Amino acid sequence: EDGVDNSGVSKEKLYSTPEDVFAVYEGLQPISERFMIAAAFGNVHGVYKPGNVKLQPELLDAFQKNLGPKVGYDKPFFFVFHGGSGSEKSDISFAVDSGVVKMNVDTD
Repeated sequence: EDGVDNSGVSKEKLYSTPEDVFAVYEGLQPISERFMIAAAFGNVHGVYKPGNVKLQPELLDAFQKNLGPKVGYDKPFFFVFHGGSGSEKSDISFAVDSGVVKMNVDTD
């Protein structure tokens, strides 16, 4: 993104993990119960050719399902969908169902 060469990085490293999301939760929850997490699930800023990035909103659903019991309730996370421009309506809908409460889109 933004001219950074990630060609030598494993594609798995470009996505948030449950451990990443839980670490953010643990860090912010003592400060306030109200915060949003901008997890990386294949969302990017800017315009990219189709196929360059694989949007995986199912990761957000998995974070909710896997970590919800750990924190004591269903869907404990509020997510931000950065770089949503050009996303398929079905992916946006699934992301919202999985906890996205804020979405950034290109306003050009």
